[in-house]
Amino acid sequence: MLDASHAESWLNQHGDALFRYAILRVRDSAVAEDLVQETLLAALKAFDNFQGRGSERTCLIGIMKHKIADYFRRMRREVPVQSTSDWFTEAEFFETSDGEWNSEHAPADWQTSPAQAVERSGFWKAFNECLAHMPARTASAFTLREVDGLQSEAICELLGISVNNLWVMLHRARMHLRDCLETNWLKLSQP
Repeated sequence: MLDASHAESWLNQHGDALFRYAILRVRDSAVAEDLVQETLLAALKAFDNFQGRGSERTCLIGIMKHKIADYFRRMRREVPVQSTSDWFTEAEFFETSDGEWNSEHAPADWQTSPAQAVERSGFWKAFNECLAHMPARTASAFTLREVDGLQSEAICELLGISVNNLWVMLHRARMHLRDCLETNWLKLSQP
């Protein structure tokens, strides 16, 4: 029979990993903490079904994925869709007031591969800081798609948005991340 000491040992061994997993996806530390607690509680309740085919952490992350999906479903019902028009305008990236190409925002040459970039110091810190400046739903959509690899239909169902809305959100997130990472990380990490 499982008891509170089992949950405490899971929290000590896997709590930080579960929290990091949740915070990257929900962008709210209080919600991430709640999701960790819900995950551990669900794991305690379902422990008799654990067959040991994977590690405890793998099992806990699997439960966490379901808890995050449940969270997004709840949020879809509770929170009205927010407009992103005040956060980002594409015109500032693409054209000047006279309609010409705005070369100030042209993509920089990173002079490195994506795999090398993520291994450089400070990348994930800068990445998370850039995500923090996006609307929560846009950051969540981007993370679900690019980090978790969810298909568009699944993301749309979780967030309660149309496919067209998702593509706009992903485009804006990519543009913002590119600009933010170039400004706040790439220039600082160049030798």
